[in-house]
Amino acid sequence: MMLQIRYVNCGWFLLAVAGISCGTGSPSSPQTANPATGQGPTMTEPRVEERTTADEVSSAAQDAPKRGPRRRVVAPVEVQSTPASQTTQTSSNAEQLEIERAALKPFQILLGSWKGLSRKALSDQPNWAYDWVTDPKHPGLRIVSDKGAYIRDGRLTYLPESEQFELTATDAEGSRRTFRGTFLEPIRDVATDEKKLQRTYKLQLTETQASPSDVQWRLTFNQQENNRYILEVDRKRGNGPFSRVDTIHTQREGTSFALSETDYGDKTCIISQGLGTISVSYKGQSFWVCCSGCKAAFEDDPEKWIAKWEAKKTK
Repeated sequence: MMLQIRYVNCGWFLLAVAGISCGTGSPSSPQTANPATGQGPTMTEPRVEERTTADEVSSAAQDAPKRGPRRRVVAPVEVQSTPASQTTQTSSNAEQLEIERAALKPFQILLGSWKGLSRKALSDQPNWAYDWVTDPKHPGLRIVSDKGAYIRDGRLTYLPESEQFELTATDAEGSRRTFRGTFLEPIRDVATDEKKLQRTYKLQLTETQASPSDVQWRLTFNQQENNRYILEVDRKRGNGPFSRVDTIHTQREGTSFALSETDYGDKTCIISQGLGTISVSYKGQSFWVCCSGCKAAFEDDPEKWIAKWEAKKTK
């Protein structure tokens, strides 16, 4: 009985000494069993864990600045996004150009020279032609008249966003105005007894004002037939109604042309796809254009228009 008590006391004494020597005798630090022996932790295990943890933290702190810049150098999104953006933009521009060109095609009937007279005895000699040079991304129809009282120089374009037409015009006094609007009466092609299509429509454009003004103008192009259109000029003051200022009856110079798509044949304009009236040539080949504007555009870059024409014929 006495021998057992001494053995227990001796064992307790040895365990206490071992705990003090390894520094784990603090009540707040619980002891875990050694999974290999099932007994308490050895003297070397806590020290190994402390050194390893410190080394890992020190190594990570030293390596972190070296790994950081490598991750920032790689930028795959920037490299891939630029070509995709350029491709989308190019495709969008081409589609918009085609939409605007198609919207202007019904006004093919205006191309050429005209003579106009009004009840105020004003003489007008407008000339209409396609304009592909002023703004290549946005084609237009240009009207020039040296004697025009209301339009000396103007450019008609189409705005896909608002589905409106826009006319920017300068009058005889040098005032520059912008008009926007759409059809009051839609485009119609009516066949006559001579089996020739006659185009009619009514396009009304009202002046846009950047600031309040006591005067506002309105222009209405009333196409009667292939050889005749009427320009109606209205004006209003303040909040009053529009009233007629002048009416110009305009007659085409020379002969008219048919509007049937099947009548164009080999005389289709290489640029507008309307009826060609002027022959042009390049490297021994002859082509047709519909007006002086298309002729100027073709002569400026014939290979571009020929390539587009050939591509269109293969579709």
